Amino acid sequence: MIRRAMVAIPGAMAKAGLAAPMLLQVHDELIFEVPEAEIDATTAVVSQVMQGAAHLSVPLTVDVGIGDSWAEAH
Repeated sequence: MIRRAMVAIPGAMAKAGLAAPMLLQVHDELIFEVPEAEIDATTAVVSQVMQGAAHLSVPLTVDVGIGDSWAEAH
């Protein structure tokens, strides 16, 4: 599922006019470097794509963390 999201995110970001690069995947997490002005829009696009990466009988949920480092985002 994470790989499906990783493939779909660049197109969704481009369509939304967002330029935050995806830096890293850590297990079921994706790490982005996002300009402060684009945090809300990027969060919305990435969450939507990740939640729609697979259609299951149970809902997929996405938690978002924001910080200047990976530790702060948790």
